[in-house]
Formats: sequence, structure tokens, C-alpha cells
Amino acid sequence: MMTTDRRSALLVAAACAATVVAGLGVAAQHRVNGELGQVIDDGFTAALISFSSGLVLLLVATAASPRARAAFRAIRPLLASGELRWWMLLGGFGGAFLVLGQSLVASILGVAIFTVATVTGQTAMGLWIDATGFAGSRRAPVTTQRLLGTLLTLAAVVVAVAPEIGGRVPVAALLLPLLAGLGVGAQAAVNGRVRTATGSPIAATTINFIIGTTALAVATGVHLLIAGLPDRLPSDPALYIGGALGAGFIAIQTITVARIGVLILGLCLVMGQLVGALVLDLVLPIGVATTASTAIGAALTLVGVLIAAIPSRRRDRPRRASQAGA
Repeated sequence: MMTTDRRSALLVAAACAATVVAGLGVAAQHRVNGELGQVIDDGFTAALISFSSGLVLLLVATAASPRARAAFRAIRPLLASGELRWWMLLGGFGGAFLVLGQSLVASILGVAIFTVATVTGQTAMGLWIDATGFAGSRRAPVTTQRLLGTLLTLAAVVVAVAPEIGGRVPVAALLLPLLAGLGVGAQAAVNGRVRTATGSPIAATTINFIIGTTALAVATGVHLLIAGLPDRLPSDPALYIGGALGAGFIAIQTITVARIGVLILGLCLVMGQLVGALVLDLVLPIGVATTASTAIGAALTLVGVLIAAIPSRRRDRPRRASQAGA
């Protein structure tokens, strides 16, 4: 008969593996949405197509799930009681900005460089979230190791793009994935809080997509009034799976964060994103080709996240043990 400790260890391992797969999905979405924006020459419309298609899938899943429907009905009482704050429902803004960044500049930067820049923003936001306990997250001290890890991920961006900076890689193009990474970090925290309060990953993910789609619809509407409609939409069905990928990896995160915590969640996501980005840039290149400097930058990013996450995780163990015994 399986012991409780062994079962718990297996669940943690399964959650880590699922989160790595989610990271692969993030990298794949970078690639798909980057090409969609490139093909139609309209990053705003591409982002809206991606996010809205994911929303359609989630609305169907919600309609088919009594638990998800009940979770939606519970949102208003949760807000009224103060268990959820209204701003905790706005995680979709982070996802919307990520998808917009993918559609606008992933085809310029390439998947690997875009991923390195995004992960840097995620790591910096994770440092702040753990220091402040944002959205009810468990606090972790800002240590020398964590600051060093964050600075190393920043240095990784410089290493990854140094040969191309000012040439094929405009400095301004790096700002979007960096800012998107900050938004993704905040999104994971608030989505996890909504999932815990409602007890439904489908409901939490659907709320995320409703907010994100609404934001993108407004931004795209303004853009189209100025720039006009795209000339054509691509016929390749593979370019329309970005929304499904997004729904999948956000749902995985909302489930696994409660099992493995924000720090290990971030590490597993980074592993999946970096491996997926490097493979995609080698097999299905887009934008700047993968070079030795890009690979070194990706490796530095992984090392930086390891440095930032692991020491804090070890420090937290005694505190969790004391809380369990209280």
C-alpha cells in the first residue's frame, strides 16, 4: 500500500512534469502567434484571434462542467465577502499583453530571445511577489541569492542579443517581452488565488480569458480604426492553435501552483520554455536565428532562476514544518 509521503512525492513530481509541459506550450504559443502576426502583418488582430479562440474553447468547457458553472456563480459572493478582491480577476491583462507581444515582436526576436526576455520579467516579478505576499502568496525573504539570480537573468538577455542589438534586434523590441514577463508573473499569482477560492481551474482560466479578450478587443478596435483591416487571413490551421495552447498552459499552472508553490512552478515553466524555444528555433526558425550567444543566454537564464529559487525554497521548509505543527 502506498504511504502518504510517497503519494505526496509522486503528486509533486507529476505536478512538476505537467508544469514543464506547460512551459513547452508557452514556447509553442510564442512561435505560433509570432508567425500569425507576421503573416497577416497585424499583431493586434493576431493577438485577438489567439485569445478569443482560447476563450471559445473555455466557454464550451465551462458549459459542460457543473463544477465550473457553480464556481462562476460563487464569484459574486466571494467578492462580497472579501475573500476575493476585484483586482484579483484581472490576471487576463497579463496574458493579453504576452500574446500581443508574441504577435508583434516574436517574429523579429525569434522564439529563444523572446523567451529569455520574458523569463527575465517573470523572475523579477516573482522576486517582488514573494517579498510582498501579493494576492495572498506565501512570502519569502529577498536574499542575496535571489537578487543574484535575478541580475543573472537580466545579464542573460544582454548575452543573448548582444551580437544583434541595434541591428536585427531593435532595443525597443525587447521591452515588450520584458514587460510581458512581469505581467505573466502577476497573472500566475492572481489566477492561483482565484482557483483556490473557487475550487475550479476551468473557471479561473475562463475568467482570465474573458478579461484578456475584452482588453485585446478594445485595443484591436482602436488599432483597426487607424490602420484598417488586414489584407488576408492565413489558411494554415496550425496558426490558429495559439488560443488552445494558452488555455492549456494557464489551466495547468492554476492547478499545479497549489501543489508545488510559485518558486518551483516558475522554475519548471522556465525549463519547458527554454528547451521548447531552442528546439523550435532550430527546427522551425523565425526571426533571429539561434546562435551560440542565444544558447548561452538561455543557459544563463536557467542558472539565474535556479539561484533565485532553490535557496529560498530550502529556507522555507522549516517555516512550513512549524506551520504544519501549529
